[in-house]
This record gives sequence, C-alpha cells and structure tokens, in this order.
Amino acid sequence: MKFKDLFSNVKGDAFGGLTAGIVALPLALAFGVSSGLGPSAGLYGAIFISFFAALFGGTNTQISGPTAPMTAVSMLVIAGIIGANDGDVEKALPAILTVFLLSGLMQIGLGVIGIGKYIRYIPYPVVSGFMTAIGVMILITQFLPALGYYPKEDTEFVNTFKPEAEEVILDKILKEEAGEGILVLEDFRETIKRAETISNEEINLEAVTLAGNDASGVIGAIKSLPNALSNINYLELILCLITIIIIYGFKRITTAIPSTLVALALVSGVAYGFGLNYRPIEEIPSGFPVPNLSMFSSFSLGTITPYIFTALSLAFLGAIDSLLTSVVADNMTKTKHKPNKELVGQGIGNSIAAIFGGIPGAGATIRTVVNINAGGKTRLSGMIAGIMLLIILLALGPVASQIPAAVLAGILITVGIGVMDYKGLKAIPHIPKIEVAIMIIVLVLSVFWNLVFAVGIGLVIASLIFMKKMGDVTASESKVESLNGLERNNNGEKLWKDEINFPKELKEEIFIKHLNGPVFFGFTSELQQLANQIPESATHVILRMDRVPYMDQSGLYTLEEIILGLEQKGIHTHIVGIQKQPLYLAKNIDIIPDLIPESCVFEDFDSCIAYLGDIVEDTTTS
Repeated sequence: MKFKDLFSNVKGDAFGGLTAGIVALPLALAFGVSSGLGPSAGLYGAIFISFFAALFGGTNTQISGPTAPMTAVSMLVIAGIIGANDGDVEKALPAILTVFLLSGLMQIGLGVIGIGKYIRYIPYPVVSGFMTAIGVMILITQFLPALGYYPKEDTEFVNTFKPEAEEVILDKILKEEAGEGILVLEDFRETIKRAETISNEEINLEAVTLAGNDASGVIGAIKSLPNALSNINYLELILCLITIIIIYGFKRITTAIPSTLVALALVSGVAYGFGLNYRPIEEIPSGFPVPNLSMFSSFSLGTITPYIFTALSLAFLGAIDSLLTSVVADNMTKTKHKPNKELVGQGIGNSIAAIFGGIPGAGATIRTVVNINAGGKTRLSGMIAGIMLLIILLALGPVASQIPAAVLAGILITVGIGVMDYKGLKAIPHIPKIEVAIMIIVLVLSVFWNLVFAVGIGLVIASLIFMKKMGDVTASESKVESLNGLERNNNGEKLWKDEINFPKELKEEIFIKHLNGPVFFGFTSELQQLANQIPESATHVILRMDRVPYMDQSGLYTLEEIILGLEQKGIHTHIVGIQKQPLYLAKNIDIIPDLIPESCVFEDFDSCIAYLGDIVEDTTTS
C-alpha cells in the first residue's frame, strides 16, 4: 500500500482501530500478568507492536500485540531467567528484554531472507496440537490465581524449602570463596565465619524464590493444586467465576460491545466500589513508557548466549502466529498479504516493544477480525489501535491498577478455552491415525516439555510420513497419458480426453478445475487460488479429482473452506472421480453429504455432464 492510500479510509480505520484497541486492553493486561512481568509489560507490548507492526508490516488490516502462544513461550523464558538470577526480577530484566530484542531482530532477518513464504508448509496436525497445547497451558497455569492461591505467600509451603535455601546460600559462599582464592580444604574458618552471618531473612527470601520456581509452569501448577484446594480464597474464586460467566453470557445479548471489556469493567467496578478485600494487579506506572537502557549498559554476551536458540524460537513462533492471522485477514478482505514484509514489520514492533519493557507479540486473530468487521481497511487502523492503548495508559493507568487479579485470571481462562482447536479435536475419530498421533505428540510435548521442540519434532515426523506416503503413491501410480495438442478449458488448462466433446453452450455456466497429484499441506496456498479463478458467469463448478491419490487434513479443510465460500456465492460444487482415500476422509468429516450431496459426486465426467446438462438447461429456460 502506498503512503497516499494510508488515509483513504480514515473513518472506517478510526472506528476499526478504536474497537480493536478496546478489545486488546483486557487481553494485554492479562497476558502481561501471565508472563510474569506484570500488566504494564503486556500493555507496553500491545502499544508498540500494534503501531509499528501496522506501520511497517505487509497485512493492511492486521492488529498485533501479545498473543496466547507468544505469552506462553515468553512465560517460560521469563521464569527461567528470573530463576537463574536468584528470583530477582529487576536483576533478570535486562537479560529478559535483551532476549526479546534479539527475537525481534531475528524476525526482521527472517523477513529479509524471505522465509515467510515457507510458513505454509506447516501441516495442520502440528498447528492443531500446538494451539490446543497453548490453551491447556493457559488453563492449568490459571488454576492457582483463580483459586486465590499464591505459593510464595503460603508460609507453610515456603518453610518446606528452608533447608534447601540454606544449602543454596552456603553453595554461593563456597563459590565466592573459590573465586577469591581463599577456599582451603584444611581451613574452613572463613567459610564458618561467613555462614554465621546468614540471617533468617536471607534464608526466607531464598526459600520464597525456590517455592516460586517449584510452583511455576504447568507441572508446578499441578503439583501445587492440592495446596491451592486446601487454601481457597472464596472471594477471588467468586470474582473469577463471575468474570467467566459475564464473558460468555454477554455474548448472547450482543456482540457489538466486547464481552471481555464488559466483564473487566463491571466486576472491577463492583469489587472496588464495595470495598471488597480483593487482590489487585501490580501497579501500572503512570506516564509515557520509558526505554529500559539497562539492557544495553549491562549487556554481556556470555549472559545472552544460552538464550540465542530461545530467541530464534520466539522469532519463528511469532512468524507462524502472525502469518496464520494474515491468511485469515486475506480470506475476509479478498486481498493478498506480503509475508516477508509482514515479518519485518512484526520484528520492528517486537524490537521496539522490548526496548520499552514490553512482552513480545504477533498478529492477533480476534483483534484483526474485529478491526475488519468494524470497517478497518488500511494500516492506519492498527496504528490507531496502538495510540488508543497509549491514551488509556496515560489517562487511566492508576485506575487500571485497581483491577482484581482474579478478573484477569477469569479472562485468561476464557482465552485458554477459546484458543484450543476444537475442529481438529472433533475430527480425531475420523482422520488417519498417524495424523492423530502427530497432533497428540505435539500437544503432550508442548504442555509438559518444550513448545518449540514439540513443533520441531511434529514437523520432522509429518515430513517423514509424507515422504513415505508419496513414495508409496508414486510406486503404485500408473503412467499418465500425454495431453499435448488438446484444446483448453475455461480455466486455461488442457482438456482431458473425456472433455473434448464438452457442450459449448454450457461453458459460461460450468467451470472445470483439474486437481493433479496429492492435495496436502504444501499445496493449500495454490488450492486457495481456485475461488479467484472462477468467472462471474459460472453457477456450477466441477472438481476433477481423478488424479488425486491422497489428501491430508490440511488439504481437506482448505477444500472445505473453498466449497463453503462458493456456496455462499450461489455456486454449486460437483466432484468427479474422487479416489478411495480422499472419499473416505471427505465422508468422515461430513463434506460429503453435508456440503456436497451424494447425488453431486460422480464416478465419471460423462455422467456429471449429463446431470448438469438437464439442470443448467432448466435454469436457463426458466
């Protein structure tokens, strides 16, 4: 988009940006709290990523900011670095922000070298397992705050770590002495002298750190659940449950106003107005965000080296998250995004957000859809969304600091429920077992081990299986006859032998599309172009699947979306020559007969034309 086009839709972009900004506010605060850096980090991330990713990105209607997948990975990064810095957030912050900055710079690099166009090769089962894992992780990690239980404040729980805390402190003394060259095996007098100066307060602080580390993450939350259930804060639980009820209930009344914002304002207002003894979120600093220059002044290559792969993982995850949302935006606006430019824009946004202390983010699907539906059409809408959040920060920062922590826990629980891929889960009984296995492997490894490694393992397994399947198909395929010298159909494709005598009077109404070879996750982008090839005069489409020996879940769902889109335009789809494996999959997912009746599935082209000849002729006559 040229600069002069930036202001071509000011009214629609303003309304879209303002609406998206309002929707983003509660999510930004919630993701900030969930990350471990506090609500201000989420808000800063939403402000800068939204503005700069829109300004420099390649998807006109994209609204960016902290997202569930990016927050889930960031949470692990933050917890790990804080743990390595004795539980001191201020001490760990420069290293954390440096990793986020490095991630943004790597994302720019991915866009510059043109990696964006390869994102489409991620198969559906991997994406499905990953997204469901994100939802499960968010749900489990919000159990404790929803119950009003905070392990670091449980004295009985913390006391169990005091013996270990003493060992840790003593180990630090020994390391200090070794560094100073005064540790002598024959003489421990200095060691004893230093050990005697250890105060109960030091031991308690170290025990609190160890308790927090032990209760962090999915496994930590599960381990701490029995303690939480025996120490329920019923006020916090009630506030959380009411928040969830309003979020789901208000949607049934109207979707014009974001239910998340209604729940945030209503529950927070009542809790504050009645002076309830609730736990507020961390204080949000007032005033314009200030750059955190400590990440540069205290920079040490040795400190960052262990996290270089982590930064690269964040960069790839942000790329995948953003470009998937870009595809959704394309489908809604009938436009085409620029994937590599989008990665550059996201990288710039994440880099600037890191400098100001914000958590990383990506293109956000819900906020992008809200923007488009509200009238947003250009990059200006995303920039306005960022400015809107900045105004809220400057004007309402102290007010937002009074939001109950339980309200944000309730919001995150609904996010966790919503981000899961129910379409993929429902299809488990019907899709090939190997695709189910990939989905479950990615899901389990993501939740209980490592998100990025899980996706990598899923990709490797999917690639190996695909290569074997294609080898089997190639071996069993018979030779295809040459079509050279034949005429071309209305799609510009060479006619197959049985199409040579196609009735000329039906060429305007009937569109023929040949599908050749396997329809799999690497072919979905080309398949999506089908809808754009169909002329306005067409009322019927014939999909020739005679030469499609294999179709995977990604290809199937792409085909389903195309058929749905055609039906909405009043264009009816007919299938000819579908083979055994694609037919089995289409029937089990109910594309046949829910979208395409059995009567519109033909074994050969001649029977299809005989059927359509009568229908089109009757329609024309009437």
